[in-house]
Amino acid sequence: MATATKAKAAPAAEEAISIKAPDFRRIDINIRGTSPLVVNRFSAKAIEMMRATQEAGSSARGKKVREPKDFNALFENAKHISAEGWEGIHAAAFRNGAISACKTVGVKMTHAKLAFSVFADGFDKVDGAPLVRLTEGEAEQWVAPTRNATGVVDLRCRPMYREWAAVLRMRYDAGMFSSTDLVNLISRVGLQVGIGEGRPDSKASAGLGFGLFEII
Repeated sequence: MATATKAKAAPAAEEAISIKAPDFRRIDINIRGTSPLVVNRFSAKAIEMMRATQEAGSSARGKKVREPKDFNALFENAKHISAEGWEGIHAAAFRNGAISACKTVGVKMTHAKLAFSVFADGFDKVDGAPLVRLTEGEAEQWVAPTRNATGVVDLRCRPMYREWAAVLRMRYDAGMFSSTDLVNLISRVGLQVGIGEGRPDSKASAGLGFGLFEII
């Protein structure tokens, strides 16, 4: 009697891999300000006032009392101060600036979001924001008129660093950018975009030319 034989399964085809392994590298970029830097952290007091108003609900309406404006307090509260006590710049300012600078060289900003990041030297003692440490610079009070959303002109006090410097510690995807590409992009941030209040690439205005820098 004939017996049936089980056919052997064909060997599985080898799967081709087309995605390269991640190649992330690090670079340190020394920068020095070429125009004043103005920073503006949302103060803890303002956060608490907003929270109290929202928790009070409708009962808070009609009971607003205008307190005397403390310019010294506004100045201090607008600084980014780390848990260790040094002053810095929000790290996202440089990353956002580099993404925006991609518009000048034809690189898709959606791709740039995945290509690089800025390491934090520390974190803000109030809101935990990642900070880049200022290696040079001393803040002074800068008081300037500004127009509120209602159209009323108001005076704002912010810390200004007329001379400043920092070291950007960055990580980048070498499969998307070379180290030269990244340095040139950061250079464009310093020349065209700027960081902080009054920067040329401000969403609210054409800026005041603040927050520009050069690579040392």
